[in-house]
Amino acid sequence: MRKAIAFTGPSNSGKTTLIEKIAKRLIGTYKIAIIKNDPSDKAQFDTPGKDSYKFFQTGAEVVVTSPNRTTYFSHRQKSIKEIADMIKDFDLLLVEGLKYLPLPRLAIFRGDVDESYFPYVQAVAVDESIDKSKIPPSIEILDLNNIDEIISWILKNAKEI
Repeated sequence: MRKAIAFTGPSNSGKTTLIEKIAKRLIGTYKIAIIKNDPSDKAQFDTPGKDSYKFFQTGAEVVVTSPNRTTYFSHRQKSIKEIADMIKDFDLLLVEGLKYLPLPRLAIFRGDVDESYFPYVQAVAVDESIDKSKIPPSIEILDLNNIDEIISWILKNAKEI
């Protein structure tokens, strides 16, 4: 099984927290991979002055390997398929962001509903702060606090890649 599902929602809606909970719950049963989108290109990956930082600053593709991990730094944007092919050995890929990818998508809302996400999502995970009547009937509503319900939806709807 190599399936993928995407998560979307406004900043501070709880996407990272939800993905973390799902990954922790499933990691004993499935090989989990996670992709996080950084639309503002502001994530920091290394410490200035260290070798890997110096290598990356040259503009080269950089791989840092150690006994416990391998880290790949790239200057080129990769498609979801290219990234999945690089990772290779996973059962379930959880993608945070990348709203326009053709993947089944779960939106997370807390406090307020942002209707601009509706064309891209099949389901929403919300808490008690959301007025559910604002969500179209064609979009499935999940309880943000019920991880088992969300995982069940993911396993049923994730797309083979």
